[in-house]
Amino acid sequence: HDKIVELLLRNGADVNAQGGYYGNALQAASQGGHDKIVKLLLSKSANVNAQGGKYGNALQAASQGGHGKIFELLLSN
Repeated sequence: HDKIVELLLRNGADVNAQGGYYGNALQAASQGGHDKIVKLLLSKSANVNAQGGKYGNALQAASQGGHGKIFELLLSN
């Protein structure tokens, strides 16, 4: 997953694009427990407060997935 996200961002993908099941990439990575991707997206100015998708926002997605480390990372941003 990491390599795909890096490739997409390198080629101009919008880090805050909205749509799909999870709402955005940050919510998908948060729910899936992909802490490296969450850090990368945040470093590229992903909106931690973006709303949408199944879980509503990245904090709720991380909570649902039981990913405390990601939850804390999101809170600090």
